[in-house]
Amino acid sequence: MPDTRVDIVREFPDTRWGDDGPTRGVEAVLEDGNVLSFPQLPFALAEVECRFLDERWADGKAKNISLRWPGGELRGAAGTRRDLAELQALIARFAELSEAFALRLFPHYRGHLRRGNTSLRPTQVAGRVTSWRKDDTRLHVDAFPSNPMHGTRLLRVFCNVNTSGQPREWRVGEPFAAHARRYLPSITRPLPGSAWLMNALGITKRRRTEYDHVMLQLHDHAKADLEFQRSSPQARVDFAPGTTWVVYSDQVLHAAMAGQHMLEQTFYLDVEHLQRPETSPLRTLEHLLRRPLR
Repeated sequence: MPDTRVDIVREFPDTRWGDDGPTRGVEAVLEDGNVLSFPQLPFALAEVECRFLDERWADGKAKNISLRWPGGELRGAAGTRRDLAELQALIARFAELSEAFALRLFPHYRGHLRRGNTSLRPTQVAGRVTSWRKDDTRLHVDAFPSNPMHGTRLLRVFCNVNTSGQPREWRVGEPFAAHARRYLPSITRPLPGSAWLMNALGITKRRRTEYDHVMLQLHDHAKADLEFQRSSPQARVDFAPGTTWVVYSDQVLHAAMAGQHMLEQTFYLDVEHLQRPETSPLRTLEHLLRRPLR
């Protein structure tokens, strides 16, 4: 049986998204690798907007309906022009609230936090057929084959907007440093010239650094290791409808096991703008390997 002594969820009493909420200045809690949970902070949907909590609004080409910033372009959705405009407005409203909320929670990041994609995830997690690398029911840290991050942090704000009482079921795992120590001995350096070639061929959006190489290997090693998935330190966390939670998904091992209808906002933050840069995956890996990862 898995060791369930993992205890990284910290609850807060906020009931409002705006600047008048009680919680602020909690950068250290987040950067230590905790999940910040707000069980009384729902994202309110108008009655007419509840119709968008249905898989039929997805175009079938992507698992999420998303807005791409800075332009707010809607992707992954199908419907009439009027319907799509209303769906776009719903997701944009979540983006605005999430950004104001994040800046209240983390005032140290003000002026440095960059808005990434905003998405509505309408599909059911459980039972989705995919490859093992794309199987998000397996514990992993976020890393992307085609989009090298160069150490930039991935801060995510999630909200369960399910209206039928279904929680978003997660697993969370061991601390990042312990996870890195588990697999670093089996990770080799990238082949000379491989980063340049992948970028030249359009496989990656920019040059992949050794940091990106290591993070991808950590992602893949964990997902491929079924014994790790079964027996590593981990705990189940259920986020009930109306719960909002915030996490650095490049640092916290997580797996989405079940649930349907969720909104998600991604933010990017450069390592030097953290309150404590030494807690980042980049600095942790450099410390363990005793060399810079460029």
